[in-house]
Amino acid sequence: MPYKAAFALAALMPFISPLASAQVRGAGSTAAAPVYQIWAESYKASTGVNIAYEAVGSSEGMKRIRDGGIDFGASDVPLSASEAKRVHLVLVPTVVTAAVPVVNLPSVAQGQLRLTGDVLAKIFLGKLDAWDATEIQALNPGISLPKLKIRPVVRADGSGTTFHFTDYLSNVSDDWKIAFGTKSSLSWPVGFLTAKGSDEVVRAVRSTPGTIAYIDYNYVLDAGLSPVQLRNAAGNFVTAQVSSFREAVLNSDWNRKGDFSSSLVNRPGRDTWPITMGTFVAVPEISKSAKQTLAALRFVTWGYLRGDELARRAKFVPLPERVQANAYRELARVTDESGAMIGLQSMASTPGFKP
Repeated sequence: MPYKAAFALAALMPFISPLASAQVRGAGSTAAAPVYQIWAESYKASTGVNIAYEAVGSSEGMKRIRDGGIDFGASDVPLSASEAKRVHLVLVPTVVTAAVPVVNLPSVAQGQLRLTGDVLAKIFLGKLDAWDATEIQALNPGISLPKLKIRPVVRADGSGTTFHFTDYLSNVSDDWKIAFGTKSSLSWPVGFLTAKGSDEVVRAVRSTPGTIAYIDYNYVLDAGLSPVQLRNAAGNFVTAQVSSFREAVLNSDWNRKGDFSSSLVNRPGRDTWPITMGTFVAVPEISKSAKQTLAALRFVTWGYLRGDELARRAKFVPLPERVQANAYRELARVTDESGAMIGLQSMASTPGFKP
C-alpha cells in the first residue's frame, strides 16, 4: 500500500479491542443497503461487533444522523463543503454504483432498448407517452415497439437515486432543468406510478407492462430487470456495468481534486455510464458520543481496507485508491467534544504503525 494511504489508514484503523462497542447503528440509503449488509456480516464475524443498519432512504438517514439517533447516516446525496459545515457532519463516499433506467416491454429483448437523455427527460416530464412514438422508434430501428402507453414508475420518498437521476436529466435537458432541476423528491406529473423504496419499484415494474423506472444497478441484476442502453457524453450507446462506473469516477473531480460534492453524471469517456453515482456515509464532525462514533469509523475504515471484494460481490465498485485516501483525510477531522481527534487517538494503538 502506498505511503499516503497507509498513513491515513493508520490514523483511523484502531486495534479492535474488547472495549469496542457491541453494536453500531446506521440508517439511510436503500440503494447502498446490500453493500453495508454484506460488510456487516463479515465485520461481525471478524470483530464480534454488530452493525444494525436500517434501509429507510437517504433523506431519513440524514435526518437521523443530524438528530443524533444513529451512529452513521447513509445517503446517496452528496453535501457541499458549506452544507456539511452548516449541519456539522463529515461525509465521505464508500462505494460507487449507478442509476439505471429499466423497462417492462414484453416484445423487446432484454437490454435492447436504446434511449437518449433528451428522450428520457421527455418521458419523465410526461411529454412522451407512447412506446411506438417516432422519437423512440428512430433510436431503435429493427425493433418492433409495442403500441403501449408509457407508464413511468417513480420514487414517492426522498431518494438519493432520484437526486442523481434528476441531476443527469438536468445536465442533458434544458426543459427538465427549468421544470424540476436536481432534487431528491419532487411532485411528479399526474398519472405516474409512485413507489416507496427500491423494492416497491421492482414490484411495480415487474407487474405492469409498459412501465419505465430508474433504479440502482444491483437491483437490476438481482431482480432480472431489463436495462435501457443510454447514449453517453461521448455519443456512444452504453450498457450499465461496473467498468463503466469506474471510468466515470476516474474522469471526475473525485479523483482529480478529492471533491466529493462534484457530480459523477455525464462524465467524459468512451464507455462511461452517464448516471454513475456515489453513496456516502456521514458522521458527526464533533461527536457527543465518541465511543459510538469511533466504532462507526472503525466499521467504515474496515470496509475500505477489507471490503473491496465484498463490495464487488454486492455489485458495487470499490473506490479507487486515490479517492479512498482523500476520504481518510476527511474522516481524520472527526473529534470529540473536548477537541481530541478520534482518528489520531486511534493511531497510537495501531499495531505496526510507522509514521
